[in-house]
Amino acid sequence: MTKKERYRFFTDYFLEHAPDAETELLYDDPFQLLVAVILSAQCTDKRVNLTTPKIFEKYPDAVAMSKATFEELFPLVKSISYPNNKTKHLIGMARMLLDKFNGQVPMTVDELVQLPGVGRKTANVITSVVDNQPNMAVDTHVFRVSARLGLTTNAKTPLAAEKQLIKNLPAPYVHIAHHWLILHGRYICTARKPRCSECGLNGICKFVKKTLES
Repeated sequence: MTKKERYRFFTDYFLEHAPDAETELLYDDPFQLLVAVILSAQCTDKRVNLTTPKIFEKYPDAVAMSKATFEELFPLVKSISYPNNKTKHLIGMARMLLDKFNGQVPMTVDELVQLPGVGRKTANVITSVVDNQPNMAVDTHVFRVSARLGLTTNAKTPLAAEKQLIKNLPAPYVHIAHHWLILHGRYICTARKPRCSECGLNGICKFVKKTLES
């Protein structure tokens, strides 16, 4: 199977089975999504979704959050992993949005990564989810699943995996392919005990082939 055929199989499968895949983070606008994604680093979406309603109620926008003190915001964040850093990042992010971006969430990766708490992965999430830009955020699920399926080859870093995926996926599907890979990794192609018997991608999966041969 050629790489082109492998990617076509992958794309066709999910266009049929998950054409409307989207983030499981709950949000109403780009600012809320940015807050949620910052909080989601090394934390589950489920936990973030349990936490953000009270944050958004008190701090619905950058103006409100920019006025928060650490002591005020921390109690709302403390159930999330790394609450100290994330509390500082949220306040700093909101203040920079006001100082540098007129209170609006910018829509380029180069601008977003200037914000406290925002790395390349987070910037890719924001631009792909909000603006459908062909950017690929590579988290642990994307990294694992793309390697198992043979979509990436010998990618040693998330950036290397991102470049391979961007190069080979049709541009119109890059933003949704991010969700396909994440959700597949979250519910089917799990790190431990993947549910291979339930997977419709066994036809291209190098992990399954290697398992059967061992």
